Amino acid sequence: MIFSRKRADAGRHTRDERTAEVLDEGTGASTPGLVRGPYDISEVDDDVQRLDLGSLHIPAVAEVEVRVQADPQGVIQQVVLVHGDNALQLGVFAAPRSEGIWDEVREEIRQSLLSDGAAAQEVEGEYGPELHAQVRTPDGPTNLRFVGVDGPRWMVRGVFQGPVATDPASAGPLAECLDGLVVDRGQEAKPVREPLPLRLPREIADQAGAEGADASAAAEPRQV
Repeated sequence: MIFSRKRADAGRHTRDERTAEVLDEGTGASTPGLVRGPYDISEVDDDVQRLDLGSLHIPAVAEVEVRVQADPQGVIQQVVLVHGDNALQLGVFAAPRSEGIWDEVREEIRQSLLSDGAAAQEVEGEYGPELHAQVRTPDGPTNLRFVGVDGPRWMVRGVFQGPVATDPASAGPLAECLDGLVVDRGQEAKPVREPLPLRLPREIADQAGAEGADASAAAEPRQV
């Protein structure tokens, strides 16, 4: 199933790395403010249109397709954003209140890649520590770039594939999607690292059920 919008309307990096001093024109005082996402839903008060997939709200960005794999009940198994030859797979997971988990997860990914015979190295990127790897696929060697962002009780993991895996500066619209991403963690207690639930909007799930497993549909993102 593919959600696309042709025209848009409008590493971990920690809270400290994502904040800047924002001047209050009324009082002259400066307070910390987030300058880039992903954001927690409690941090967002804007009119950006986003596709509501439950725990993830994905901003509408021109020429970016949101491709999802979902079961007949509308539960999403995979989310991939595609722009040209580049792709960004997104995942969101429960984390402790007191600390982030990207450091541990990144090391586990590195060890898994190495055990599979893949070359992997840690690189300091714009989101903090990243993993760059080359893996073998039926189509030949494929480059991957893993990034992670720790938030309040959640972690977003992104995997870039295509030219953007080795040239982060070419991320363009995909970076815009990641920086505008909103996470709705919810209040339920969840085991650490458990994937947070992702679901199709009800009207899209109903349409997909009516059209069958191979259905394709286009949806207008909603405001968050």
